[in-house]
Amino acid sequence: MDLSLMRLILLLFLPTCLSFTFETPSPSNQSSSLKQQILELANSPSMVKWMKDIRREIHEYPELAYEEFKTSALIRRELDYLGVSYQWPVARTGVVAKIGSGSPPFVALRADMDALPIQEMVDWDHKSKVDGKMHACAHDAHVTMLLGAAKILQEMQDKLQATVVLIFQPAEERGVGARDMIQEQVLEDVGAIFGLHLVAEYPLGVVASRPGEFLAGCGSFKAKIIGKGGLAGIPQDCFDPVLAASTSVISLQNIVSREADPLEAQ
Repeated sequence: MDLSLMRLILLLFLPTCLSFTFETPSPSNQSSSLKQQILELANSPSMVKWMKDIRREIHEYPELAYEEFKTSALIRRELDYLGVSYQWPVARTGVVAKIGSGSPPFVALRADMDALPIQEMVDWDHKSKVDGKMHACAHDAHVTMLLGAAKILQEMQDKLQATVVLIFQPAEERGVGARDMIQEQVLEDVGAIFGLHLVAEYPLGVVASRPGEFLAGCGSFKAKIIGKGGLAGIPQDCFDPVLAASTSVISLQNIVSREADPLEAQ
């Protein structure tokens, strides 16, 4: 199992981070004991094989936004195997599960499910079997990591005096899946939410974060440009909407590429 996932799971058990309560008296001993239990579960050969098989199965059958029926079925199959209750469908193809006491605090873990309309060119044993579709943004791994977290949390739920909400989100690549799940109130009573994204720039086991907004968001707006027709011989009396629209696109792009810091939220 990815060490970053193990560390995230450990956060869910530490009262210093999220005000959870436990039966064990010593926080320092508790932290060490929990870490050891999580490591043993995460590194067990059966766990490693189980997660590898899941990730490879998802990778072989990528599905685009709101088409994640096979992926959703796989998630539900594995949650049934783990004995974890869930809600489905949420936002068409999404799945929401809960582990723990059923009482506050509520902490959510989120993974996206959809693939991209890209042809996989690399030839390997578990290459995409769907023409023109590929898990090129690691969502197959994200789903697998969240299922791995579910397995560990389920086996250790007697130590967790809180509720963990597992969110398997569709349509991340279209920028609408999170919105649709929020509209279905999946974050009701949730006090904190964590999501991980794999990135090749950091060594194995490193978790990168910072306070405040992090990673990218999607926003959109519509503008209506109205022109005024006229004769070519008197262009000064005309308003050319094509030229105005072209100038707007270039000006907006200059703001994004030349004036805004891509590492700072806007």
